[in-house]
Amino acid sequence: MSKHIAILGSTGSIGTQTLEVVEANPEEFVVDVLTANNQVELLIEQAKKFKPDVVVIAKEEKYPQLVEALKDEPIKVYAGHEAIAQVVQMGAIDVVVTAMVGYSGLLPTINAIKARKNIALANKETLVVAGDIIQKFALEYGVSIYPVDSEHSAIFQCLLGEFDNPIEKIYLTASGGPFRGKDKKFLENVTAKQALKHPNWDMGAKITIDSASMMNKGFEAIEAKWLFDLRPDQVDVIVHHQSIVHSIVQFQDGSMKAQMGLPDMKLPIQFALTYPKRLKTDFPRFNFLDYPELNFAPADSENFKNLALAYEAMNKGGNLPCVINAANEIVVDAFLKDQVGFLQMSDIIEEVMNKASFIQKPSYEDYVLSDSEARRLAEAML
Repeated sequence: MSKHIAILGSTGSIGTQTLEVVEANPEEFVVDVLTANNQVELLIEQAKKFKPDVVVIAKEEKYPQLVEALKDEPIKVYAGHEAIAQVVQMGAIDVVVTAMVGYSGLLPTINAIKARKNIALANKETLVVAGDIIQKFALEYGVSIYPVDSEHSAIFQCLLGEFDNPIEKIYLTASGGPFRGKDKKFLENVTAKQALKHPNWDMGAKITIDSASMMNKGFEAIEAKWLFDLRPDQVDVIVHHQSIVHSIVQFQDGSMKAQMGLPDMKLPIQFALTYPKRLKTDFPRFNFLDYPELNFAPADSENFKNLALAYEAMNKGGNLPCVINAANEIVVDAFLKDQVGFLQMSDIIEEVMNKASFIQKPSYEDYVLSDSEARRLAEAML
């Protein structure tokens, strides 16, 4: 039977590639819900093509345009973040693809889990902000969380058949982004335009900047901690600029498994949606002869301080990962608007971490307040 899916953030990079997977496998999937933050024109185009039951635009001022464009379609149209958090509970949905960017994905993911919907998780900030709550609810409601990030999908695939074998360590691979090997003197003057030129992956602006600053990899380390029940010291980051080895698991006997392939997000997206099946694809195949060398190097947390800050937050725990995420969202937006420098982003994040109220065992309400406080602190430092 076809799986009924909701795609939160359907107009972003992960969302559009998810729809490519759906289009290539029409007998496998039915799209029930599409949501977008702001890109109403693309959402209209997607809605007319995939005929979901419901579409939601977060920006309420775009609602009239969406309603007018879809007035002749049998599609329910809503607006606002609250509507997104509600539609994930629709009875027909089997899997919710959480491809929203940032903190905004937290509440819809919680509501989807409480409605007993399996999650294809592309919104790493959900686990960064409140991994303890998400894992508690997933266990309580019997929900599976399938990772979409290529690195976490790789770890998940390496663990298949190994769930009784303890992990000694995992290695998350990082491309190093557009500034791999650069020092602080160079990084002082980089522009948003330069940072948006990722060498291997096609991603949205926010994630691309996070990749350039290594915050993305820091967040992935926190996400891995929660997904695979690891201690911070069991999660390592190594630079692998070819992006062929997507991540590695080392077991207690010393043996290691790696998942490999050409960089293409449609592969982990499809596996998250079809697990345990692997559907046939026409994706390009990796050829070892095209890559006679695969290179690895330690991650540079001295010049890219965000990685060190993320590990600091992971080690201290509590609400600190929520704080660092909120501050990062503010400074990345400011950097994209040329309001702060590349290195200044890390300085502001660190200062917010030092000034924000620390809560060792936060509730959901504490996370909401921590997010607001950290954003206020970061905005005051711009």
